[in-house]
Amino acid sequence: MQLHDLFPAPGSSKHRKRIGRGNGSGHGSTAGRGDKGQNSRAGGGKGPGFEGGQNPIHMRMPKLGGFKNRGRVEYAVVNVGRLDELFAAGETVDVDSLFAKGVIKAKTVPVKVLGDGDITKALTVKIDKVSAPARAKVEAAGGTVDLS
Repeated sequence: MQLHDLFPAPGSSKHRKRIGRGNGSGHGSTAGRGDKGQNSRAGGGKGPGFEGGQNPIHMRMPKLGGFKNRGRVEYAVVNVGRLDELFAAGETVDVDSLFAKGVIKAKTVPVKVLGDGDITKALTVKIDKVSAPARAKVEAAGGTVDLS
């Protein structure tokens, strides 16, 4: 077999339709667009998003998207009941110890202790933020709260 013997399989290739290249081509004069009307003209037709005169979806949607506070601080949340499970009496609860025990996923995120659950051990809590019920429970158990 030589290079000049190669040819595509029958029916696998078709010639491109050459539109608007004279009447002899079969696609001359109106170039397959028909006579007159919006779609026969250059640039004619409806644009994307046109819904037949109905108010389009992009105009039915609300215009303004509300407000996002750029100064918002997201805290990693830990409850006092969880601290009671994980820590022994007299231990210090801080970001490093919480990270080491797998309670928080990153040391860079500020931590807040909330008051869900009960605490029976005296712990030293050195955390970014503590809710009032959590502080009351920790201090009632004999522990101390130190906001760093």
